[in-house]
Amino acid sequence: MVTLGRGVTADIEEQISSLGSNMFIVFPVQGDRDQLRPFDERDVEAVREQVAGVNFVAGQVESQVTAIHNGQNWRSKVEGVNNEFFDARGIKLDEGRRFSEREQQSGANVCIIGPTVRDEIFLASQSPVGEHMRLNNVSCQVIGVFATRGAVGGSDDDNAIFMPLTNVQRRFTGNDDIGYMVVAYDPSYSSTAMSHALVSLLRERRVLLEGQANDFDIVDTAEINETVASTVGTMTIMVAAIAAISLVVGGVGIMNIMLVSVTERTREIGIRLAIGALAREVRMQFLTEAVVLCCFGGLVGILFGFALSLGLSSLLGVPYVFDPFINILSFAISALIGIIFGYFPARRASNLDPIEALRHE
Repeated sequence: MVTLGRGVTADIEEQISSLGSNMFIVFPVQGDRDQLRPFDERDVEAVREQVAGVNFVAGQVESQVTAIHNGQNWRSKVEGVNNEFFDARGIKLDEGRRFSEREQQSGANVCIIGPTVRDEIFLASQSPVGEHMRLNNVSCQVIGVFATRGAVGGSDDDNAIFMPLTNVQRRFTGNDDIGYMVVAYDPSYSSTAMSHALVSLLRERRVLLEGQANDFDIVDTAEINETVASTVGTMTIMVAAIAAISLVVGGVGIMNIMLVSVTERTREIGIRLAIGALAREVRMQFLTEAVVLCCFGGLVGILFGFALSLGLSSLLGVPYVFDPFINILSFAISALIGIIFGYFPARRASNLDPIEALRHE
């Protein structure tokens, strides 16, 4: 159970990390004016110049397109970005290069494609770098392939094509609007203070009076990570509680087995006590049996849990995270359960009267 929980946690953290770390995502929403007012490049420049602690800030705009190459077509999305977007989101390249400064300024017909697009419309043995493809009616040259980012919220982030921002605005959206901004900040700065500064600046630029609701929203990936950590902590406590119940049930089972063993071997215990065995030696004998029984059961349980968690991780599509500490702890707790729940039967055996034990049938 703990292994599966860690696997789910790792999967969630991987999805969140694909968004970028220490980053704000700022996007317009409907405010009191009941209309969606997009950002523009001047808002991006204002954030870059007036908010302390900002490392990178970039605007993004996107449009749905059909990518075509050598008679193969694939439904994807084109995203208008600049190189700061790659830095802010932590996007790496598997092949090729980023946009040049000249390509960004002129809005050149160049693109960087995702692994999904590459796999769907290019031959497996062919490098797409240097090839030409069409996005709807717009031709572009592939200059790079970005590293896989996975899926977030059911959306395949690898099914994307990056082009210079001005190109997408001019050829696909037909306006200068910015869909959303990504703001990567220095982790040494307080995310709360930076969020307040960002809200204050945008409210001023969007001329929102006191009392008016924000017509934009800010998502802080650091807060998402904290929320996930808190949720995982709660889940861990729940798993620990369920495991504790299982341990108690297992301990009661061990105690019953040992009590039955003491009853069946009463005559043997009487003979040992009669010929000079000390009470502590009898107690140690049964306590050792209980510990050995629990350790053997713990070892079988660990092996069974390993196989089961490996299979379920594959079935659920989450990574298998092996934690040696948890396995060692499980084995140690098995031995501890043997001591705790084996003590009462062992004590009962050591306190038997030799004469009464010898009379037992």
